[in-house]
Amino acid sequence: MDFDYSPKTKELQAKLQAFMDDYIYPVEGAWHAEIEANTAAGKRWTPLELIEGLKVKAQAAGLWNLFLPVDSAAASGYEGAGLTNQEYAPLAEIMGRVLWSSEVFNCSAPDTGNMETIARYGSEENKARWLKPLLEGKIRSAFAMTEPEVASSDATNIQTRMERDGDDYVINGRKWWTSGAGDPRCAIHIVMGKTNPQAERHAQQSMVLVPSNTPGVTVVRSLNVMGYDDAPHGHMEVLFENVRVPVSNILLGEGRGFEIAQGRLGPGRIHHCMRLIGQAERALELMCKRAASRVAFGKPIAAQTVTQERIAEARCKIDMARLLTLKASWMMDVAGNKFAKNEIAMIKVVAPSMACQVIDWAMQAHGGAGMCDDFPLAYAYTNARTLRFADGPDEVHRNAIAKQELRKYMTTPKSA
Repeated sequence: MDFDYSPKTKELQAKLQAFMDDYIYPVEGAWHAEIEANTAAGKRWTPLELIEGLKVKAQAAGLWNLFLPVDSAAASGYEGAGLTNQEYAPLAEIMGRVLWSSEVFNCSAPDTGNMETIARYGSEENKARWLKPLLEGKIRSAFAMTEPEVASSDATNIQTRMERDGDDYVINGRKWWTSGAGDPRCAIHIVMGKTNPQAERHAQQSMVLVPSNTPGVTVVRSLNVMGYDDAPHGHMEVLFENVRVPVSNILLGEGRGFEIAQGRLGPGRIHHCMRLIGQAERALELMCKRAASRVAFGKPIAAQTVTQERIAEARCKIDMARLLTLKASWMMDVAGNKFAKNEIAMIKVVAPSMACQVIDWAMQAHGGAGMCDDFPLAYAYTNARTLRFADGPDEVHRNAIAKQELRKYMTTPKSA
């Protein structure tokens, strides 16, 4: 395994870092200010003009759809950046340093996962109708899987029903934590539900494309995450009441929803984990600067042994998480998601926990300032903590890792 970045990646890293320095970091305050101005005007869920202007600059700079890997691009018939998962990973890390910046490059969740899903599993008609405008950044999307009434970390628990009625499916169910559904540009939902409750346990679920303006689709409320509502993106509770869509809107086929979910989450976890590493890197940078500039009990905080230990531990944890994520990316590129499933599960456990710890240490070094929005740490911590649930909770991934490890030592009992 060679983890040196390719010349293409190094070139894009330099361009992306320059873009961040020139256009993203200088407007972090303006981003907050526009949201507050929209809120005061009763337009909290209005798309930000600042973001839309930056998108034009990103496209002009050739920093657009960087996430779309070569195999998905080939399947979709549309052109991405031509990167592998391993080549994209360090770019996701750079974008992760500012939580909202991924949208500027059309590389934000859940759109990236939805675009890959439609690219791999959608019909040509659905690719033309939904994938093309998503890749062009003209619309946004949502992914509706989690439900309030069941433990949705086990996807087989999903209760939303999708019943065939002639040439249509009729959908009934309630979803929540449907990220992206609050955005007025959200035009399409990918919805997971049960088409055949009597089928084998992992063949009951299907995924269907549901246009947001379909009668019966109701956004019930916005859910905040530890006080943040992530407007204008949002995490919504959505009700589907007798929602009727054509059978042609199904992805891959009936009973293939669980299979799609596994394929969708592999690249998404790589993206999330590398963005978390970017957040942790920025937290460590802020911690070091703060520790070097503040004096407590007669000496700089940086001279305190406990601070030095935390800085050292943070550096070790970040680098270990990065190497494990790059290994998972490389394995996905070499042999596919299934081959890398154990490594994907491991990074999903390691990266969010690492980021939570490093950001927490950085908050501690900032004292009271670490708890407010004068620094990006409190918001970053909320995001990192959330990702210990998103794409499956820690416990599910640990169980999968343990079972895989135990199989190495299990022997078949000899018959008497």
